[in-house]
Amino acid sequence: MKSYAAVDLGASSGRVMVGRVGPDSLELTEAHRFVNRPVRVPEGLRWDILSLYGGVLDGLKAAGQVDSVGIDSWAVDYGLLDADGRLLGNPVHYRDSRTEGVAEKVWATVPAPELYAATGLQYAPFNTLYQLVAEQVTGAERLLLIPDLLTYWLTGEQGTELTNASTTQLIDPRTRAWSYGVAERLGIDLELFAPLRQPGDPAGLLRPEVLEETGLTGPVPVTAVGSHDTASAVAAVPATGERFAYICTGTWSLAGLELGAPVLTEESRAANFTNELGLDGTVRYLRNIMGLWLLQECVRAWGDPDLGELLLEAAKVPALRSVVDAGDAVFLAPGRMPERIAEACRASGQPVPGTPAEVTRCILDSLALAHRKAVEDAQRLADHPVDVVHVVGGGTRNALLCQLTADACGLPVVAGPTEAAALGNVLVQARAHGLVGDLAGGRELLTRTQPLTRYEPQGDTERWREAQARLARA
Repeated sequence: MKSYAAVDLGASSGRVMVGRVGPDSLELTEAHRFVNRPVRVPEGLRWDILSLYGGVLDGLKAAGQVDSVGIDSWAVDYGLLDADGRLLGNPVHYRDSRTEGVAEKVWATVPAPELYAATGLQYAPFNTLYQLVAEQVTGAERLLLIPDLLTYWLTGEQGTELTNASTTQLIDPRTRAWSYGVAERLGIDLELFAPLRQPGDPAGLLRPEVLEETGLTGPVPVTAVGSHDTASAVAAVPATGERFAYICTGTWSLAGLELGAPVLTEESRAANFTNELGLDGTVRYLRNIMGLWLLQECVRAWGDPDLGELLLEAAKVPALRSVVDAGDAVFLAPGRMPERIAEACRASGQPVPGTPAEVTRCILDSLALAHRKAVEDAQRLADHPVDVVHVVGGGTRNALLCQLTADACGLPVVAGPTEAAALGNVLVQARAHGLVGDLAGGRELLTRTQPLTRYEPQGDTERWREAQARLARA
């Protein structure tokens, strides 16, 4: 048995998990969990990166002696360093407003169809490419994506992990290298980025100062993992064979397929599917859906009521009474979420949910409907049929959402593992150190060691088709 520390940073919280791996065992325990609370300052919304780094150090101290450390986080955001390696200000949050209207400026130089054909990335207003055009970087010598920045502080070594780099809209998914043509046309200096590295590559050793602060005994290597948390989560999908879809649930829902090559058609671009890079030459072909962010924001607005009670009440509300487009950018910014959901229902001529239970049911029905649409579209666009939907991540704790997703898709849903990103992180470290075989071998180990729940579809999918058509007409 060997122990691996998985630093897994989500948009609302961070955690350091310890995975103990043996030939026939995989155990995951939580060493430390901490809040990720962005801060709104006069210049905009920023990540409190020093607090996050402090949480990582506290977590490593709580984890105790480990054989390796790996870091994954959300995508697209970054820190800028000067020539001496010092951070130039707190990283900007992807929900900051600075990229409003930037996409249109980019498309005037590189039309959207050309940009998609070159990079395969969906349109999202916060993509790193748009952030860099908005910022017009000056005075910086280095750009490090969030997990690479934290790795640099731990080790003193700089790199750009590939799965996360593929979310910048500056990578060609066919060559799995930088798209120099796109960058040159938009005036983006790719020399800002540290050299690319792959999941499993060594990323340095914990610095002496880090060892002293955490109480660990060196040398402790840091291993590059699928540093985009979705890449790590998809690596931990306990699938057998290839005929599966996945939904990584949490603040976002990422719904799609694992493919061997990107889908770069104009129809795929119009459907706003992305081609992000995964482990072992795979492509994560998926659509971003607003996810449980909608419910998180409502719960915050309601004063943090008991979520279990709220879900029980929501289950009693009639199904599909009102639905909203869970991918609509109107829901991207924080604040006033219950009111915005009510306004969307009113504008589309649907009954307006009034109580927290009614709003919650509207959100869950809408998410299940968006999951259905993404799974259907992905199969059609990639010509890749599926027999089962795997739901991983925090949404696996929401039994109502899992059952509604099965009902909407008309397919069985296998829910689990909940800590998929941390488990994928651990498996990549274990594989780099010779304890786990290929991707299929890691998944087989997961199916034997992790609790999974199966939900069979119930009822007629026709009512979901009708709701989908109603939403399309709105």
